[in-house]
Amino acid sequence: MSEKTAAIIGTTGLIGSHLLKSLQNDDYFKSIRVLVRRPVPFNHPKINILVIDFADETAFKAGIAGCDAVFCAVGTTNKKVKGDKAAYRKVDYDIPVNAARYCEETSCPHFLLVSSVGASSKGGNFYLKLKGEVEDMVKSTSISSVSIFRPSMLLGKRPESRPMETVAQAIIKPLSFLFPSQYKPIAAEDVAKAMIAACKQDKPGFYIYHFKEMKSLRD
Repeated sequence: MSEKTAAIIGTTGLIGSHLLKSLQNDDYFKSIRVLVRRPVPFNHPKINILVIDFADETAFKAGIAGCDAVFCAVGTTNKKVKGDKAAYRKVDYDIPVNAARYCEETSCPHFLLVSSVGASSKGGNFYLKLKGEVEDMVKSTSISSVSIFRPSMLLGKRPESRPMETVAQAIIKPLSFLFPSQYKPIAAEDVAKAMIAACKQDKPGFYIYHFKEMKSLRD
């Protein structure tokens, strides 16, 4: 086992839960810091749960300091924030942008971020524009290795109930062969494993991964 430490932001989400499961069984990392807003029932010798206020710069930065990689899969929904775009931005923009900034300031060499297919700061769609703005800010840092993952529809069972998404998965999955490569649905587990594989490649630079590249890493 190496002496490397990873931090995960967004472990209660679909991709984040798979990241945690994979990393705790991977000898590449000796310890895993789980940065969360409220206590979670994770119990494993490698896991260190840090309950923080993500608006607290000191606590957030301390959670990242000393890490060799930060995996950021945080995200919210309109339903959770009741349509409040400012509250949405605090989660989907502020948290990943600040996480990248603290990586830069503490010399963490790897930052791996879940974004979305179609992300563009020049777009008109609120969600995709926000994701693009995050990508732009992350790209502007001096972090040695930045990897952006742009999945389309995620396949997998979420902890919380999302009936419409379940129906959409059932309809779209068998038709995925008709979709352009970038827009094919992908299993959340495959995204998580692609993120870990990209981290292990230890390549300096800025990289964006779509369906084809993620599947290639996964395979």
